[in-house]
This record gives sequence, structure tokens and C-alpha cells, in this order.
Amino acid sequence: MTFDIVNIALIGVAYIFALFFVAFATSKGWLSSNWVRHPFFYVMSLGVSLSAWTYYGIIDLAWQHGYGVLAYYLGTGAMFLFAPFALEPLARLAQRYQLTSPADLLVFRYHSREAGTLATLFMLLGLLPLIALQIQAVAETLALLSRDNVAAMALPDSGVTSKDLIAFLYCVLLAVFTSTYGASRKRRAGLASAMALESLVKLVALLAVGLYAVYGVFGSLGDLDNWLAQNNDMQQLLYTPIKQGSSHTLLLVFIATAVAMPHIFYLSIADRPPTEGLRTASWGFPLFMLLMALPIFPIMWAGFALDVTEPVQYFTLAVPRASGSALLTILAFIGGLSAATGALIMITLALATMVMNHWLLPGTRWQSDDNMYRQLLWLRRALVAALFLAGFAFYLLLNNRLSLSDLAIIAFIASLQFLPGIFAVIHWPQGNRRGFIGGLLAGMLVWAGGLLLPAMVGNSGIRIGDFHIPLGMEIWPQITTLTLSVNMLLFVGLSIFTRTSSLERYAADLCSDDSISQALRLELDVQSAAEFRLRLSESLGAATASQEVSRALRQLNLSEEERRPYALRQLRDRLEANLSGLLGRVLAGQILDRHVPFVTSDQPANKDINLIETRLSRYKNQLTGLAAELNNLRLYHRQMLEELPMAACSLGRDGEILLWNYAMAELTGISASEVIGSKPEYLPEPWRSELTEFARSTDDSRFKQQVDIDGTSHWLNLHKTRLKQRTGKYGRENTRRDNRSDGQMLLVEDITETQVLEQELMHSERLASVGRLAAGVAHEVGNPVTGIACLAQNLQYESENPDVLETADQILSQTQRISRIVHSLVSFSHSGNQDSEKAPVDLRACVEEAVQLLSLQRDKTQVTFANEVPADLIALGDNQRLIQVFINLLSNARDASPDGGHIEVTGYTRAGQACVAVTDNGPGISPAHRERILEPFFTTKEPGEGTGLGLAMVYSIVEEHGGQLELVSPAHPETGRGAQFIVQIPLVEL
Repeated sequence: MTFDIVNIALIGVAYIFALFFVAFATSKGWLSSNWVRHPFFYVMSLGVSLSAWTYYGIIDLAWQHGYGVLAYYLGTGAMFLFAPFALEPLARLAQRYQLTSPADLLVFRYHSREAGTLATLFMLLGLLPLIALQIQAVAETLALLSRDNVAAMALPDSGVTSKDLIAFLYCVLLAVFTSTYGASRKRRAGLASAMALESLVKLVALLAVGLYAVYGVFGSLGDLDNWLAQNNDMQQLLYTPIKQGSSHTLLLVFIATAVAMPHIFYLSIADRPPTEGLRTASWGFPLFMLLMALPIFPIMWAGFALDVTEPVQYFTLAVPRASGSALLTILAFIGGLSAATGALIMITLALATMVMNHWLLPGTRWQSDDNMYRQLLWLRRALVAALFLAGFAFYLLLNNRLSLSDLAIIAFIASLQFLPGIFAVIHWPQGNRRGFIGGLLAGMLVWAGGLLLPAMVGNSGIRIGDFHIPLGMEIWPQITTLTLSVNMLLFVGLSIFTRTSSLERYAADLCSDDSISQALRLELDVQSAAEFRLRLSESLGAATASQEVSRALRQLNLSEEERRPYALRQLRDRLEANLSGLLGRVLAGQILDRHVPFVTSDQPANKDINLIETRLSRYKNQLTGLAAELNNLRLYHRQMLEELPMAACSLGRDGEILLWNYAMAELTGISASEVIGSKPEYLPEPWRSELTEFARSTDDSRFKQQVDIDGTSHWLNLHKTRLKQRTGKYGRENTRRDNRSDGQMLLVEDITETQVLEQELMHSERLASVGRLAAGVAHEVGNPVTGIACLAQNLQYESENPDVLETADQILSQTQRISRIVHSLVSFSHSGNQDSEKAPVDLRACVEEAVQLLSLQRDKTQVTFANEVPADLIALGDNQRLIQVFINLLSNARDASPDGGHIEVTGYTRAGQACVAVTDNGPGISPAHRERILEPFFTTKEPGEGTGLGLAMVYSIVEEHGGQLELVSPAHPETGRGAQFIVQIPLVEL
């Protein structure tokens, strides 16, 4: 069966445009994001690793190695079957530090830019045969289907054959697609959808051909068994190669493909889904590979049964073609085209990223304008085009001398050379860059001399005299063993006998699965997120720097005004990770180290407690045994500190706040999330000055520190304990301690209530002392004054001399004044010792009587009184003494008010208390006088105008009634004038 070349080409182009449409629909959001993120899509996108070789060439390998070909499915599938153990540590490391390729991983682990440069070079050389394989498979199958008319497309004068022209046009079309949807980060979701479709198409096509082979060629499974029984040589092909031992080498080679090839590394490790998706992939992808493996042997047997003339490697297409079914043949061709297309796209993208990140960008000092994203996009597109051109040139160089299986094995053996270095990333911290580079160079030189160069020049060996040294694919198992042995011996030997730098050891510790121990609290040379923008703009451009910083802040849920050192360290790590995905690990590290360096210090770095606890919280469900018990103990002690009834905060040696418990948050009004990772210098007043000064001082305690919190005075006791750094090995107890403090714990005790009680007690003691003094003074002064008054009255009756009478009047006036003072002293001295019975008192009547009495004093300031106390406001108390309270309050209000002023008396109830408020419109009471107005003998009136006992007596009488006296000044905030005294007395219980 032969097809027209134009029709076949149009079908292929139509399929590629279908991929375009799927990618476009995904990028536009026409497909649900939940569907795109489904684990099924991840499993199917992993199917890209099964290229045209597993669609066509695997049949040829099955013919050569029998059941040994299953080593490919066992090796690759086993890596995913045990993904939580084999791939999960690498995947966590790659995602934490944005390592998108094996070269990034090796640079990070061995802290060597040369490791990335060489890895990129050898990856490129190793994958050129795999690129040529895909191009060769598409060109030959298309030529096979149009055998009778494909010659018309040849250009004999130029030496270009029809297959070469087909291959070139195919590369051009794929380069356009890859540049459009692969080079841009924003369209990667569309590319993933297209790759998932590609895997589904080739699976359906291969299963369809396999079903036809069983039921269309043989009739049934029973008929297939009969055919195998009649053709014993076919059964022998399945077992003989296993006895030769080549299948063991195949298994080793195929295991390396799951982690060493850059496109598979990106899909399976760097771009892995959440843990749930990875668990699905751990059984979903092996199931996918099982389905791909099932049709292999039936298709091979069907090809031999039909006696097709095409090469064994193309039996997948030749069997349906021999059937005469055009639909099945086209489906088989599209399946092969799909397998080659997906592999080519992902391989060229992975290689383009590696070449750009490890060759081009680090080679120069990167200075970008505001179009950096566009520059990188076009640079990646140019590299994709160059790689397609290089692959096409290598395809022309080989000139179809090698089968698809040979090309695949050459590429897989090259990737095997990276396996020791990648294995050591997690499992052998002693490995260093000298050992890795030495082993890789030796292994790749043996690979190039034994396999690559013979394949390129078509040479099968070297003859030295009578001695012949075989080379090439005839002895590939021996060459594989030799390359890996030389590689590992040099890697291990050089790593053991050469010095490993401190940076390499640190990187090795970071790569270990127990990376929590390496969370260090390093100090940055920046003070705010805005400073990141300013500094990075020198290399990234203002617009790009702003966009990247904003993106990192959104990912971390941080604000633009962030200043906490802990948050800034997180921001730097996130920026480095994001820029690693954009520019590569090497250049991203160079830019951050240049513009946002860590401050160097002779002191060892502190452990980042906040980061350690964050990671422990994240992985708490994965902790078992002793680790889980230790974590529970940590949580118990943490909860004890958090819920401590005394305010506590912990500071690191660098002053960073590590703990801010609930009591501290309640006292300061600052939540822990706002200050953890910050420093006391960033706190609002008064905490900034109080905590900063105390933390820097040598005092262990400070008592009765008065601070103003929200306009209210508070008294605090401050305590401090310093945490000394132990010098014992591995943290063991040691009696010798360093003088350097490893941090400190601050305790803040709020003693405001105690201080207020002490002040009230002292005030009561002063009042009691004044009362005793007043009683004595009244007694001692009262009798002489009475005598003087009597003598003055006698003078009035005994003399008619006007001068004498005037003198007698003055004496009586002054004695009356003395009597009033004495009466006040007596009343004050008795105010706290009244045993009179309390009865219901009409407070409105009390106020009214006080107003009437004050109205009789015509010589005082004339004001108006407004009694607005409700008639039903009844309190429990002494009627006469409450009248005395209101007389004093109204008298003071009158004296403070201007002539013609207005004094208002209102009443209301509040919380079981009867409240009477006396409000004037005078100047009010200054803040300096508020603390002393209740002290005896304190007055602001002119000398001779007041005794200073009125308010003190009011306070004593109100306190005697179990009430409170409250001052509000100014009473009129809009004018800033007036004073209001509120008397609160318990209501009568009905």
C-alpha cells in the first residue's frame, strides 16, 4: 500500500497543528485548570520520554535481545514505582532551589561552574544521536509510505535526497512550534497539554497495532500460541540473549535515563506535581509503560508471520500497511510522528535552557534594559532553532548508517556517565568536584572514542599491525562497562584523595535529606523590600527587577513595606529560586551575590530557628520514631512558652526576635506574625526604646519602669536571662562556656495594678494622717478662737467708739473665717469614720438643696445652675453628707466658671451605679494638676480663697459610700474648656 506524499505530509502537518490548537486552548484558559493539573496529565506528559525509539526501534531491540528488551521498562518504571524513595529527595531539592536540569543540580551540589559547563557539553553530545533518531524515524517512515512517488521530491543536482528534504521541513515546522509554546514561560501549561495529547495518541496507536497483530494477523491468542509452537526459532530468540548477559547491561543503561536525561529530569523531578500527584505517578507511569510494552512482541511476531520486507525496526508501520487498512496505517504513522515530535520538542527545550544558562549567560556580566524577558525569549528561540539545525546536520552526517536502536543505546550510555555524580548528590556527601569532573571526563572520552566517533565515520575498529581493536556497536556492552568503571574509579579515588572545600561540604549538607540542620540565619546587606528593587535594577533593569520582586512578595504573602530580616532572607531565597528558573542557577547566584550579599562576619552563623520550625511544621506528618517524639517534645516546650502568663520574647545573638508569646502580644498590641524575624529597633514606641536599651544593657533586671501605652501610664518590671553558647562537642553538656551570648530571653512583667494599689494605699495613709492632724488642730485652735470671738463681742457692747467697733467687727470677721476652716478640718477628720445608717437618697433633691444654699452667697461669682438629675435616681447613702459632696463640687465649679457662666448637673445610671455629673465651662484642669487635686491642702485658688480640703473630703465621702469619683477634662473637647466631676454611688436595690 502506497500513499501520495502530499497527502501524508498534510496529515502530519494537520497533526502538528492539532498540537498547536491544544496548546493555544490551554494558554487561553479554554481548558479547566483543575483538569490540566490533574495527575492524569502529569502521567501522560511523562510519556514524552518514550520517543520514536520506543515506538519503532524497540521492536528491533526485542529481535536482538529477546526478553532483555523489557529491561527498559523495568529500569525506567522502577524509578517511578519507588518514586517516594528514589526521586522524592531529588525532587524536593530541585523545587526548593529551582534546579531545572541535571547541570543545575551538579553545579549546586559540587559548587562548580565548570561542572555545569562540562555537563552541558556532554549532554549536548550525548543527545545528538537521540535527536537524529527522531528525525530519521519520521523521514524514513514517511518515505516508506510514499515509496513510489517520493523520489519526485528529490533535488538531484544539489545532492539533496527526498528523505533529507522531508527531514528538513519537519525540523523547521517543529522549531516554529517549540519556539512559540516552549520558549515562553507563560505558555508552558499549553505545551504540557500538547505533550499529554502526544502520549495519549501514541499509546492508542501502538495498542491498536498490537490488537491487530493478535486478532487480525493470528486470529486469537490461542492461534498465536500455535504459531509460536510451529516456529520454535522465534521462541529461542526470546531467551538466548538473556543467557549472554547483555540484558543486565541494558537494565543499568535504562535506569540512568530516568534521572540523567535533561528532558526527563525536568518532567519527572523539576516540574513534579504536589505529593499526591507524585504518588499517582508512582503507579500511573509504570502502568503506562506496561501498556506500551504489551504490543511489542505481538507486533514483531506479526511482521515475521506476514513476511514483510521492511526492516524490523519499522514493523510497527509495516504490519498495518501489509493489512491493507489505510486507517490503521495512518494511525500507526501518526503514533510514530507523535512519539518523535514530543521527544524532539522536550529535548531541544531542555538543551536550549542548559546552553543558555551554563554557556551564554554566565560568560558575560549581565546588564539588561527593561526588555530582559523579550531578550531571553528570543535568545531561547534562537538556541532552539540552532539545536534543530545541529540535530539535522548530525542526521545528515550519520547518513542512516545506524539503526534506531543503535542511536538510542549510544545516547543512553552517554547519559549513564552522569549517574555516579547524580547519585552522590543525595547519597555520598564525600564526593567532590575534582572527582566528579575527572570521572565524567574519563567516561565520556571512552564513550566518544568507542561509540560516537565510530558511528560518525563508519569505522568498526582500529588495526595496529596485526592487532585489531574492535569499536562501535558490536561491543557496546563491553564499552558500557568500561566507561562506567573508569568513571566511578576516578570519581571515588579523586574524591577521597583530594581536598573538599568548605563550600562543597556546605552544598553537600544542603543536598542531604536532613537539610533542616543547615538553616542558618545570615545577615543581609539590605533593609527593605524596596531596596531589592533598587539594587537588582542595575542588572535586571528597573521594570524586570520590580516585576520579579513583586512576584516573590506575592508568593511569600509579604507586604511591600516588609523590613523584617527573616522575611528579607526569605525574599532573597525566593528571588534566587525564581531567577534560577529564568537565568539559570549560576547567573542567578552571581546577580544575588553581587547586589544582595550576605554580611561577612568572623562569628559563626546563627541557626535560623524560624526557618527550622517552618520546615518541621511542613514535614511533621513524615516524621516517625525518635524524630517524631523529639518534635512532640519541641511542640510541648514551645506551647509552654507561648502560653506563659508573663510576657516573654526571645532575641538571637544578632538581635532578631525569635519568640513573641501571647502575653507579649496582648500587652503590646502587636501580633507575633508582625514581629517574628524582626528586631526591637523596628518596634513602635515605647517598646522600641524600652526593649532595645534593656537588651543592650548589662542589667539583669529593671523595676518599675513607667511607660505610656495608648495615653495610659503603665509600670513594668523587666527581666533578662542570657543564653550562653555551649562549647561541648555535638552539643553535649560542658562546664566551660563561651563569654559570647548566643541569645537572650526578655520577660516583661506588667505591675500596673499593683502600682495603682500601692499608690491608693499611700494616698489613704496620707489622708488618714491629715485627718488625725486636722482633728488635733481643730481642737487646739477652736477654743482660743471662741474666746477671741467672745471678747470681740464684748467690745461691741461696751464701747461706742467707732474705731473700736470697726476693730471688733474685723476681729469677728477673721474669727468666723478661722471657724469655717476649723469646721472644715473637723468635717474632713470625721469623713472616713461615719457610722450613720445609709438610706435611700433622692439625688435630685440633694443637688437642689445644694444649689439653694449656694444661691444665698451673693458675694460670689454669679452663675446659673441647671439641675437635670432625674427624679427617680435613688442611691443608697447619707443624705446630709451627699449634700456636702454636691455643695463642694458646685462651689468649685462656680469658682472656676466666668461671671455669667453655666453649670449643668446631669444624672444617669451605668453598670448598677447612680451617676451624677457636675460640668462647668471654666478653663478646665491642666494635666499637671490632675494627679494632685485630691490631695489635702492642694488648691489652685488664690491665697485665702480656699483651704484645699474640699475635693479631698468629697473623695473620702464618696469612697465611704462605696462609690467612685471620676474626672473628665476638658469636658468640652470642641473648645478644650470645662471640667466634669462624675460621682458614682451604688443604686438602691429594688
